Amino acid sequence: MTPELWLLVVGAAVAGFVQGLSGFAFSMVAMSFWVWGIDPRVAAVLAVFGSLTGQLIAVFTSRRGFRWPALWPFLAGGAVGVPIGVAVLPHLNADLFKLILGSVLVVWCPAMLLSTKLPNVTRGGRLADGVAGAAGGFMGGIGGFTGVVPTLWCTLRGMEKDRQRTIVQNFNLAALSFTMLGYVATGAVTRDVWPLLPVVAVALLVPVLLGARLYVGLSEAAFRKLVLSLLALSGVAMLVAAVPRLLNQPPVKISVASFMSASTGAPSMGRVKAMPTRPAESVSGKPIAKAFICGAMRETKPSTMLTNISMPIMGNAIHRP
Repeated sequence: MTPELWLLVVGAAVAGFVQGLSGFAFSMVAMSFWVWGIDPRVAAVLAVFGSLTGQLIAVFTSRRGFRWPALWPFLAGGAVGVPIGVAVLPHLNADLFKLILGSVLVVWCPAMLLSTKLPNVTRGGRLADGVAGAAGGFMGGIGGFTGVVPTLWCTLRGMEKDRQRTIVQNFNLAALSFTMLGYVATGAVTRDVWPLLPVVAVALLVPVLLGARLYVGLSEAAFRKLVLSLLALSGVAMLVAAVPRLLNQPPVKISVASFMSASTGAPSMGRVKAMPTRPAESVSGKPIAKAFICGAMRETKPSTMLTNISMPIMGNAIHRP
């Protein structure tokens, strides 16, 4: 098995265990692994699929309550947020969005952990619950983070762990199903991605079951500490994924002439070539940094300007070093 597949499997297994234990957080844990070797667009699809698979396993293997009066505002909000997230994904600067939200989580959640008494929010009612659901649905549409905002909101509400887990798990199941359908309908699940889906499903199966068994023995205080810690780590994962790409050079606009020259072999904007199976290395032997922008892979040396543009013919789902 290649190192890239090991990265995929280990990320899915660890994320599956955390999801089984907490009822959410698959996407943020998996992304913290996959960001180092998998195309972010592919990783987003795999994260949504893995989260959905874990929720489906929980449906058939654990007791799952259903509190309709408390749940429906979240579902109504999610029904609004998911299609908006899927629709704006091609136009949204997702890295900037993750930077802002990740910064909030990194600051706020540790502060709540260190406080002697968690603040309980009693105002807002069902409308506020619906807004939290809409935010969760929107984040699910742009990257599979459906459970972050609803979980934080339920924690601020002071809900006991079984009620919180019931709301978050049922919301995630509905929102992730809707998101995955949106990805399939919009073509985000490409031919390169389909073979990776069963790998993710098999890798997370046993860890999800182990995590669910450990959840039963958690106290209320331990569960809240776990949730806040995972939310803080979610913020860290978002920052790790977003900051390096935000520090890269601005996207390069590729003209129609560049695409035509790529197909005819004529040089344009430097050296245009078909994307190799293995990425090239710099003269010094250091890997060339990669950024997927507008359907083309921009390769830049760490300390130099753009040297060449590679036009993908058969896009690889996993980067090969």
